[in-house]
Amino acid sequence: MGLYEKIVNGQEKLSLVGLGYVGMPIAVAFGKKIKVIGYDLNAEKVKLYRSGIDPTREVGDEVIKNAKVEFTCDEKRLQEAKFHIVAVPTPVNDDRTPDLRPVEGASHTVGRNLTKGSIVVFESTVYPGVTEEVCVPIMEKESGLKCGVDFKVGYSPERINPGDKVHRLETIVKIVSGMDEETLDTIAKVYELVVEAGVYRAESIKVAEAAKVIENSQRDINIAFMNELSIIFNKMGIDTKSVLQAAGTKWNFLPFSPGLVGGHCIGVDPYYLTYRAEQMGYHSQVILAGRRINDDMGKYVAENVVKNLIRASIPVKTARVAILGFTFKENCPDTRNTKVIDIIKELREYGIEPVVVDETADAQEAWRLYGIRLADKGAVKDVDALVIAVAHEEFGHMTEEEIGGYFNPAHAKRVLVDIKGILNRRDYEAAGYLYWRL
Repeated sequence: MGLYEKIVNGQEKLSLVGLGYVGMPIAVAFGKKIKVIGYDLNAEKVKLYRSGIDPTREVGDEVIKNAKVEFTCDEKRLQEAKFHIVAVPTPVNDDRTPDLRPVEGASHTVGRNLTKGSIVVFESTVYPGVTEEVCVPIMEKESGLKCGVDFKVGYSPERINPGDKVHRLETIVKIVSGMDEETLDTIAKVYELVVEAGVYRAESIKVAEAAKVIENSQRDINIAFMNELSIIFNKMGIDTKSVLQAAGTKWNFLPFSPGLVGGHCIGVDPYYLTYRAEQMGYHSQVILAGRRINDDMGKYVAENVVKNLIRASIPVKTARVAILGFTFKENCPDTRNTKVIDIIKELREYGIEPVVVDETADAQEAWRLYGIRLADKGAVKDVDALVIAVAHEEFGHMTEEEIGGYFNPAHAKRVLVDIKGILNRRDYEAAGYLYWRL
């Protein structure tokens, strides 16, 4: 009887290492089919899960409450499992080189608790080679076991889109790979238990790693093109959104739009690819050019806030500015690598300390990572400029009367910066606003 059969009939367990925005939904999905141990070194997070609370808002409290997952922060519990999935973050350092410490740490943890006959599958986004050249040696050293003899490895890149209720684990084709055909077959069958859209069997682990890292690099480049168009059209006095709507009537025009590109995927993954390319002696041109454009957009937005304050004859240094939204994307509490912080930092260079409001965001995370104390909407009053930085659903429902109530009534001109263009431009310009968007 193979490992897959033992997992299905309950003789063996699956473990999920890393219970964040990616790992937790995977653990919950598998928990509906087989025995699952959900491990995270963050005891506070595990406590929340055990209490039926979903801090990520990915599946909801009710689902967590009824999830058949053994949540734990005791790494020794991993010894009970034979199939391990590692889903930890892979950020970048301040110098934009890959920070492999989380995936290395997870490899140490799994290695210490690895038993013969196990399979370890990594889901973390990495550059080609990390699974076999970085993670395997760590696990071998920690366990005293030999990869390929005592345990096997595979790679299956995560494709979960945080905050997206349509494109979920179950509905997205899953790339799977293994170090040999037998391992690949087992990994594919295990994932097929929960992935209704099916799996794609990549020909090698490196191919699977490369496929993941270029998915987000491609998207990053396309958004960079939109952002560059926005800068150009702004100088021409043309509305970018109107141009894109017109161009979008052609059947093969790709529907991208300008915006702040942050988060732990699109704003990070291209650096993993270019780092590996540098190691091979090639300096990226297109990918890094796109990254430079996207990394500078927060500063660009702040500069246009200031320009519009000057147009409105409002003293910049004493201006009261409010920013609505702090997460890296809409309808998601995750603030990691949010580019809204770049707007805040640039405004501070002009002597402006903005009020930041985001009831969707993880307030504790915002304080821990950035030293930003999020205010409630009641703090937004008598402002000189309002910046809608994130397209949260709640902001899209704001009325003109509600928005007008935030401004200082003494000003004839009100500066409204709607980064993603969620409001009707003509309505606000007709009402006398200095309206600006990317």
